[in-house]
Amino acid sequence: MSGWRLYAYAQCSTCRKAQQWLASQGLKPELLEITLTPPTRLELAAALEQLGRRRLFNTSGQSYRALGAAAVKAMDDEAALDALEADGKLIKRPFLVRGDGRILTGFSLEEWQTFCLDA
Repeated sequence: MSGWRLYAYAQCSTCRKAQQWLASQGLKPELLEITLTPPTRLELAAALEQLGRRRLFNTSGQSYRALGAAAVKAMDDEAALDALEADGKLIKRPFLVRGDGRILTGFSLEEWQTFCLDA
């Protein structure tokens, strides 16, 4: 899994499920704490392009609620990237980056099987 990175939050049960599934498949990406070491701006921009804004923001988190859905909707892409870069808790997690630059957020077993095992 050269070059693969998993950005996760230690207190997030979904992140723990993703880590357990990766381990069960023998996959060992570099693990990074998303609040201390968020994805780079380039990774966030790639995720925005690949997934769209809806799959990039953690809409169930406190940071998102504090910012407000209307404020996020009103942002242009650069402002959205600025906000995501400034607060790792705004980013949908887990946030998995493959060695080829493809990105997946959230944890859906079916999506992860396709994304990880067809690499």
